[in-house]
Amino acid sequence: MKDTQILDLYWARDEQAITETQRSYGSYCYSIAFRILYDREDADECVNDTWLRAWNAIPPERPRRLALFLGTITRNLSLDRWKGKHAMKRGNGSIMLALDELAECVPDSHSMEDAVETAELERLLDQFLHTLPERECNIFLRRYWYVEEYSSIAKRYGMNLNTVKTTLFRTRARLKSFLEKEGIVI
Repeated sequence: MKDTQILDLYWARDEQAITETQRSYGSYCYSIAFRILYDREDADECVNDTWLRAWNAIPPERPRRLALFLGTITRNLSLDRWKGKHAMKRGNGSIMLALDELAECVPDSHSMEDAVETAELERLLDQFLHTLPERECNIFLRRYWYVEEYSSIAKRYGMNLNTVKTTLFRTRARLKSFLEKEGIVI
């Protein structure tokens, strides 16, 4: 079923929307949740919570890209669950390491209360990603969106582990410089 048809089901408040969403995006959302949580039950719960959040958000929102909308919900729910389970164990996990790496060049979301500033940051990040060569962009997204391990990224792209780390280090530096030129205070 096409995204527009699924969205029409949500707008009609037809519960078939959940079934069709699960059919179309269940494995996609599960893979996001599992890469963050490494726990089948927690990943399943986050995916189910994603369907509930989508049901509550549509309407009034009508996402232009349903996959991105659902992936974002799943990712945020998974990160929240991971943080809750590892609140006392910070520093040992790859999730916090990836987030810490990115924090060096992206401002803290808690300091950006205004939704306009958040939207501007999102626009600038999107603009920055479009300046990257495809492979570099994919590596960046794999690490910081999908929270993949360095070794997994290296294997996926047939690269040396150190090359992946260096590529990400340089991309973060370019992102920081780009955001500073755009007036974003880091």
